[in-house]
Amino acid sequence: MIKSTVFRSVSLAAIVSASAFGASGAAYASFVVTDEGVSVAGVDTANAADAATQDSVDPTADVEAQDSDTGLTEIIVTATKRETNLQETPISISVMGGDTIRERKVQSLLDLTDGGVPSLRVAPFESRQSALTVGIRGIVPLDANQPAREQGVGIYIDNVYLGRQHGLNTGLFDVERIEVLKGPQGTLFGRNTEGGAVSIVSKAPTGEFGGRIDGGVGNIGKYDAGIHLNLPEVAGFSIKLDGVISNQDAVTKNPLAGQKGWGAYNRKGGRIAVRWQPIEGITNDFSFDIAKDKNSPFYSQLLNYNPNGCLSGGTNLAPLAIPANSTCVTPGTTFVGTQGTIRPLPPGAIINGRTLQRTATIGVPQKDTVDKTFGFTNIFKWKAADGLELRSITAWRGVEVEQNDNAGGFNRVPVITLTAACAGANCAFSRYSRADLKQRQFSQELQAVGSISDFDYVAGLYYFNERVSDDAATPNTMGATAIVTGGVVTGATYAPIPFCTGAPNPELGNAVQGCSIDRASRVRSRSYAAYGQLTWNATQQFSVTVGGRYTKDKKEGALIFSRGVDYRLNPAAAATNGYTPLDKSWSRFNPMVTLAYKPTDDINLYAKYATGYRAGGASSRTSDYRAFNPEDVKSYEIGVKADFLDRRARLNVAGYIMNRKGSQVDLSTIQPTATGNFNNLVTFNAPGTTKIRGIEADLTVRPVDGLTLGVSYAYTFTKIPPVNVTYSAFCTTVVLPACPLGAASPAATTTTPQQFYVVYTPRNAASGSLDYVIPLANSEASVKLHLDANYSQATQSFDQFAVKADKSFIVNGRLSVLDLRMGSSDTKLNIGLWGRNLFDNQLVYRRDPSNSLPSVQSTPVAGVANVTRIGNNNGILGDYGNFNMPRTFGIDASIRF
Repeated sequence: MIKSTVFRSVSLAAIVSASAFGASGAAYASFVVTDEGVSVAGVDTANAADAATQDSVDPTADVEAQDSDTGLTEIIVTATKRETNLQETPISISVMGGDTIRERKVQSLLDLTDGGVPSLRVAPFESRQSALTVGIRGIVPLDANQPAREQGVGIYIDNVYLGRQHGLNTGLFDVERIEVLKGPQGTLFGRNTEGGAVSIVSKAPTGEFGGRIDGGVGNIGKYDAGIHLNLPEVAGFSIKLDGVISNQDAVTKNPLAGQKGWGAYNRKGGRIAVRWQPIEGITNDFSFDIAKDKNSPFYSQLLNYNPNGCLSGGTNLAPLAIPANSTCVTPGTTFVGTQGTIRPLPPGAIINGRTLQRTATIGVPQKDTVDKTFGFTNIFKWKAADGLELRSITAWRGVEVEQNDNAGGFNRVPVITLTAACAGANCAFSRYSRADLKQRQFSQELQAVGSISDFDYVAGLYYFNERVSDDAATPNTMGATAIVTGGVVTGATYAPIPFCTGAPNPELGNAVQGCSIDRASRVRSRSYAAYGQLTWNATQQFSVTVGGRYTKDKKEGALIFSRGVDYRLNPAAAATNGYTPLDKSWSRFNPMVTLAYKPTDDINLYAKYATGYRAGGASSRTSDYRAFNPEDVKSYEIGVKADFLDRRARLNVAGYIMNRKGSQVDLSTIQPTATGNFNNLVTFNAPGTTKIRGIEADLTVRPVDGLTLGVSYAYTFTKIPPVNVTYSAFCTTVVLPACPLGAASPAATTTTPQQFYVVYTPRNAASGSLDYVIPLANSEASVKLHLDANYSQATQSFDQFAVKADKSFIVNGRLSVLDLRMGSSDTKLNIGLWGRNLFDNQLVYRRDPSNSLPSVQSTPVAGVANVTRIGNNNGILGDYGNFNMPRTFGIDASIRF
C-alpha cells in the first residue's frame, strides 16, 4: 500500500503522458510506479489527492499499487459521481492529466483538434476561434452557434454544465485532468449529452505553501506565462490563485494597414479558489474565474476554380443540358439544365488549395473578436453519516462575445463580378460577419451519494436557467473599381468602403452598431430534472447498475429582427414571413442498465444500455423562426478492460450501436421574406433512424522500464436516411411543409431525396504515442522524450454536401529535462523544447462547396413551367476553405516551489 502522501514527493520523471489521452473507447489512463513514488499518467501528482477530492476522495486514503514497480496500475475517475478505479468503471472514458496537457502544449480546447482522442472531434465553428464544434461518436452538430440550439456533447467545468459553445476556447487554468466520457450520459449528466461529456477538473487548494511559475516563447509571436500559487491553510481556509496569459500573432497577415491579421489570439485569465473545512466531514469549495480572449478568425482561401466543370451559357428558356456523368450536380436537385455565366476570377485572385496562405490575397477591414467568460461555483459537501455524502453544486456563469469575421475577401459570398459598370463606381463585396452574444446561466444541483451494504447509490435534483440574446449583421466592406481597356476589364483596384454608418441602437451589441440587422433574438431556457442510479454488487465479480433521469425542459424565444425588419414595429411583415415565437416544452425519461462481470482481477467485461436526448429549439437564421424538435438516441455497448503481461500491458476495447431519431440536420436554402428572398440555414428533424456504429480500441504497453507506448483506434459509421427535400422558385422545404409565403409560392416544385451527412466524423481515426524517460546519473533529474502521431480520414464539414475536407496526419513532440534541483532548496526546474505539427502538414479542415455548384433559382420565370429544374450558374466561382495551424515550436520552462 502506498499512502497519498507519496504523491506530494513524486518525481516527474515517472510521468507517462500522452498515452493516457490517446484513448477512444474504454479508457486506460494509468499510474506508473517508480522508486520515488506513484505517478498518474499525465496527471500532476503533486496535487493528485487534492484533485480527487473534487468528488470527495479522502486525502488520507490509501491508493492501491501493484507490488511490481514496472507496471501500469490504476487511476481514480469520477464519471459515476463517485470515486472509482478507471479500469473497473463500466464506462468508456479517456483521461488527460495536467502534465500531459502541458507536455502536448494544450492551452485551450482548440488544441485538441489534432485528434489525440480519436472519438473526440473538436473544430472551430466556421473559421472562428470564438466558438467550437465538439462531437463524440458521431454526435456533432454543425450549427450549435444559435442561441436557441443545443450542443450534443456536454462540456463541464468543475461539475458545472456550460450552456453555450461560445467562449470554450478561452485559456485553460491549472487543470488537474480532462475526462472524456463517450456515449450517452443522459442519466447522471442529463440533457445534451447524447454523444458524451467532456469534464474539466481544476486543481483544488492544497493548504500548503507552494506553487508553480510557467513561461515560454515560440514562433509566430507565441508567448505564454502563468503563475499558480497555493497559500497555507489559515483557520480552516485554503486559497489557490491562478493567472495565465497566452499570445499568438497573426498566422495570415492582413495587407490593409492597421487591420488585424487572421489566426491570432491573446488570452488572459485569473481564478481564485477557496476551500473551507470548518470541521471534519464538511468541505466547501468556492471559486471565481474571469477570462478574456481577443482573437481573429482563420483565413478563408479560394481552394480551386470551378472544380466541377460547370458551363457558362444558356437561359431559362433555352438551358444548357447537363452532360452525362457531370459532377456539376447540386445535391438534392433534379436539374435538367443550367443557365448563367461562371464568375471570372477577380483580378489578383490567388487559387491555393495545397498550402496555407501566410499573406491574404487582399487586405480588408478586420477587428478582434472578443470573448469574455466569467462565473462562480460553490460546491458544498457534508459527510452526513457513514456511507452518505450530501452535496450542493451552485453556479452562475456568463459569456459575452463580440464577433468580427471578415476572413474571405472576394473568396466567399457574395461572389463579385467585375464588369465595365464597375469602372465608375465601387462594386461592393467582402462580407463582414459581425455579431454579438450575451449569455447568463444559473444552475443548482443537489446530490446524495453513498453506499448501503452491497448497494452504491447516487440520487439528485437539478435546475438550470439560461438567458441568451444575440444579433448579427453582414455588411459588405470593400469596393472594387474596374480598370477597363477597350471595353474589356483588364484589372481592378480594391479599397475599403463605408459600412455600418446608420444610427446606433442601444439595445444591440457593439459589433452591429449602425448596421442593417440580419437577425436578433432572445431566448430563455429552463430545465428541471430528478435522477437516480443504483449499483448492486451481487458478488465480487458481478454487479448490476440501473438508473434513470426525468427531465422537463421549457424554451421561450422571440425573433426581434430579421433581414432588416424589426418585427415589433412591423408585425404585418412578421406575419407575412410566417413568424411564430418559440414557446415549447419537452419532457424525457432516460433510463440506463449496465451489467459488469470480472472473471479475473485483471479483466473486466461490461454490457450497457443507455439513452440520451438533445433539446429542441428554433433557428434564428430563418425569417419565420422555424422550430425543430428534440432528438433522441439509444445506445447498446459492450466492452472489455484488461491488464496482462504482469500489468505491463493494457487493452481496452468497446463496440457500440447507436440509433438516433429526430436527427437535427442543417440545410442551406432560399427562403422568401417580406423584403426579398434570402439564403438561410434551416434546422429540421430528419425522419427515420440515423444509424451510428463504432469500435474503439486502446493498447498501452510498458515493454521496458522508462518506455511507454500507446495506440488508439476508432471506427465510426454514420448513416442518415435520405430526406425528401422540395424545391420551388421561392423556397426550399423539407418533407412538404408549407412555404412561409403560402399562396404566393408557385405551384411548380421539385421533390427529390437528398442525402445528409454527419460532419467532422471520420470513418477511421487513430493515434499513437511514445514516452521515454532516462534518469540522469547521480541526480533526481531525468530526460524525457514524448512523441504523438494522430490520423483521421477525410470527412464532410457540411451536412448537405458529400464533398470532404482533407485527411489529417499530425505529429507532435517534446524533449524535456525534468526535476533539476535549484540549489539546496526543494525548488525544481523543468525545461523543454516542444513542437506541434512537426512535419508542417498543411490540410483543409473545412471545405465549403456552396460557391461551386448551381443554385436553386429564387424567382419564378415567365414562360418556364418549372424553373426548379434549371440550375443557376451565376454564383459559381470555386470551393473556399480553411487550413489547420502550420508547424509551431518553442521553448518553455516551469519552476515548482
